[in-house]
Amino acid sequence: MSDSQNIRRAILAKWHENLSKYGNLFSSDSISGSSPPSVFVGSYNYPKVFVGPMVPPIHGDTSLLDNPERWADKSLEEIVNFRLNLIRGIQKVSIHQTEGRYIENLQEITMSSKPTDSDLQFTKTTSTSISLDGESAPFGPIGEIKSAKFYGTSATKSIEKTFYDKDLNAQDAVLHLYNSGIDISKIQKCFSIGMLGQKRKLVPTKWSITATDDIISKSLTEEILNYTLIDSYKIFTYEHLGNLFSVVLFPHRWIYEMIEAWYSNGVLGFGSDFEDARGINHPPAIAGAYFAAKLGVTEYLVKNKIQSGVIILREIKPEYAIPVGVWQIREGIRSAMRQTPIIGETFDDALTLASKKMSISKPEWLSKGNIMKLIRQKTIADFF
Repeated sequence: MSDSQNIRRAILAKWHENLSKYGNLFSSDSISGSSPPSVFVGSYNYPKVFVGPMVPPIHGDTSLLDNPERWADKSLEEIVNFRLNLIRGIQKVSIHQTEGRYIENLQEITMSSKPTDSDLQFTKTTSTSISLDGESAPFGPIGEIKSAKFYGTSATKSIEKTFYDKDLNAQDAVLHLYNSGIDISKIQKCFSIGMLGQKRKLVPTKWSITATDDIISKSLTEEILNYTLIDSYKIFTYEHLGNLFSVVLFPHRWIYEMIEAWYSNGVLGFGSDFEDARGINHPPAIAGAYFAAKLGVTEYLVKNKIQSGVIILREIKPEYAIPVGVWQIREGIRSAMRQTPIIGETFDDALTLASKKMSISKPEWLSKGNIMKLIRQKTIADFF
């Protein structure tokens, strides 16, 4: 049996042990608890999607259960448990329905600066059968909502202001919240529950996550293009949750490539995508990971007012047995950029250092990416 299967089996066993003690809290036709605050918009059956709050069967400060920005030192098992402990209430709603009591309640929860006490009644008892696989993020029990009551929300001022500003387009609203210091995970929820922009609609959570990372990183890249080039080769590494990241910054106008490698039944798979100063004009081959990582590295460049070429290598080990979402890439790269970098002599040297701790060789990484081509091609932009 593979490492991954063993890890999943152990986490599942722990969950069942939990259920034997507290099962009646998770399998019931009602729940009372404090939402972290958290809402979820599904993508199944789009444009009529399942929307609702996520609530654990406990009251108090539950904010940690849905705040990836605070999960840097948590284990895979802890994070999976945060997810499993949230019971997801759902109602089927058209994506164009951004008003009406139910959605307005959810918008108030999303705006709230603190956990929100919630009482949900379900049409039938929630099921506690949970499946953990290597493909999709884990979820707790789900129940169709018959009625929902929420108490004591307290609006975050900058979000409230942006919510009532119907003249601001969605991109500007996202950037405004980001520049006001609102956590990215919070901005994504506002985007998802139809609170931002002129023509508002509900956006499935997984799409809103990628859209938010894309909007912010694109805006940061535009700033970076005005900065002077870095004058050295810097290598940043970080490992968490079975993901090993290496980030190489090198003297070059903005070009960016991310290459991922993973093992599937012992076979090595690769994915990558890249851009130059013109950005990327198609959905990246590696999906949301691309923008999540780009956000982490562009934040660093803007903070230090430098421009560089960037290559990110991500090795996904079998210990990453249950995917927990692209937030772990964004937070992983943010953590990498807080480390003290190793300095390389040349680009080649930097790549040698970057792949040193990885089980994949430098030639292998290079053969799967386009960075050498990108560096060799003098783009027209270089002459202006």
